[in-house]
Amino acid sequence: MREQVALLVTATRYAVAEHARNRFAAVLIVVFLPVWTLLAYVSMPDGPVRVRLQATGELLAPHGNELTAVSGALNAVTLITGFLMFAATFNGSLFDRRLVMAGYPRPHLVAAKLAGLALASALVAAYATAVMYLAWAPRQPALLAAALFSAGLTYGVLGVGFGALLRKEVEGMFAIVMTSVVDIATQNPISSSSADSAITHYLPSYGAMQAATAGAFSSTSASGDLLIELTWFAAAALLCLLTFQWRTHSALPSTRVLDAAEPRPAARRTNSDAPTAP
Repeated sequence: MREQVALLVTATRYAVAEHARNRFAAVLIVVFLPVWTLLAYVSMPDGPVRVRLQATGELLAPHGNELTAVSGALNAVTLITGFLMFAATFNGSLFDRRLVMAGYPRPHLVAAKLAGLALASALVAAYATAVMYLAWAPRQPALLAAALFSAGLTYGVLGVGFGALLRKEVEGMFAIVMTSVVDIATQNPISSSSADSAITHYLPSYGAMQAATAGAFSSTSASGDLLIELTWFAAAALLCLLTFQWRTHSALPSTRVLDAAEPRPAARRTNSDAPTAP
């Protein structure tokens, strides 16, 4: 048991250290997140926008710039966590494969990646919630932070999947950016006329968007929407686990292949098998 805990702690420590060495991600968190969120706030009109919470049926009328700031924060959090996990998976895939071939347990490596993702998502979500207070005071900051955290988890595991499947770094960056932009923009009633469409219910950040809107502008609890987002996270995590299992399979040939390829020694001839003279 102690050995298993030590393996998990070691893998988690290296996963966190890998994130800490990503300086570009640190710049995105410190600079891009507040600039993008506050830019969305100051560039949009502050007129009221009618928004209906699908879970409760409550009709809200938040200011347009505040609603866009929530969308901007969600967009920034999903981009940062998705990029962070994609970079860690893409750059460390060969090392992970070698560890597995050397006997390191796959579950420990996956658990370490999830622990690093949870820590990064919590820090980014807390920072994004604090940035919101530079513009206005959300009604339920804890719910808003939880919504941002759950969206970060979902896009983090999507980043792991992209890092395991795609061959080039630019492909993964493009996939993360386009997925987040289309996902978030489609649910913003200011930029999309189909924000109330039933198709938005199947988007990766639907539950997080609903919970974040409730946390920012309503006093109603939206725990059901958080469960929707966590369901998305669980489904994406399962797919990524299968992808990681496939990408880290052993490259060594199996014992049966070795046995079949190994030349067999020639059978000894007996006296009865010796050729007879004519």
